[in-house]
Amino acid sequence: VLAELIEKFVSHLSESRMDCYFSMGSYKAIDADVKKENLSSVQKLGVEMTVRYGKYLNLLKEDDENGLCFVLMNCEEFLKQQQRTVVSSLRCLQEDCGYDWFASSIFLIMSGDREKTLMFLQQFSRLLVSAFLWLPRLHLSMHLPVTTLEYGIHPVYFCSAHHVEMLLKAELPLVCSAFQMSGFTPSQICLQWITQCFWNYMDWSEICHYIALCTFLGPDYQIYMCISVFRHLQQDILKHTEA
Repeated sequence: VLAELIEKFVSHLSESRMDCYFSMGSYKAIDADVKKENLSSVQKLGVEMTVRYGKYLNLLKEDDENGLCFVLMNCEEFLKQQQRTVVSSLRCLQEDCGYDWFASSIFLIMSGDREKTLMFLQQFSRLLVSAFLWLPRLHLSMHLPVTTLEYGIHPVYFCSAHHVEMLLKAELPLVCSAFQMSGFTPSQICLQWITQCFWNYMDWSEICHYIALCTFLGPDYQIYMCISVFRHLQQDILKHTEA
């Protein structure tokens, strides 16, 4: 039901000029026999984890591994069309942006249907929310000013994570103080959660709720979600601070 709902919602929005923030361009999927060998070691490990998790959730079968490789390779090629070349000594700008947890999440939501997943991601990439939920979307993107690209800092860090810190001071001052005492910043933790699409932190149904909430109600719900998690963890955080 969720797959059908977000599919129809995103398809409807992507046809409206007012709702499209980015141009999609034209992209035809590479229908070559995409194998796991074409992926980096990090991506291979991610594919194994995703398929294992998908089978555990009864969403995927063993042979869905090739489908996921197909989606990841095509996402990479599709996003490369909208990237700049930046000369920099920063490693994060010389390498790819790691494993694509968002595309993997959509693949699971679509129960391993590679064509549906790819079509959804292409349409989704036109919406503003894609910049915040799908982190590889803005990696070396031509949609960002060159000065922003050269710093190698993703907009999720200086937009979403920054606003989480500001809200945390007002909403949960004790949690904010605990972070200051620890030497960590809440934004570091949030960036980790968001990059991994909350995998390994929340149950699958909650990950689906996170993606759906931000898609239907807007990217600011990413910030509210992080604040909610900090509120939920407040007692544990304070207990650890005392200890």
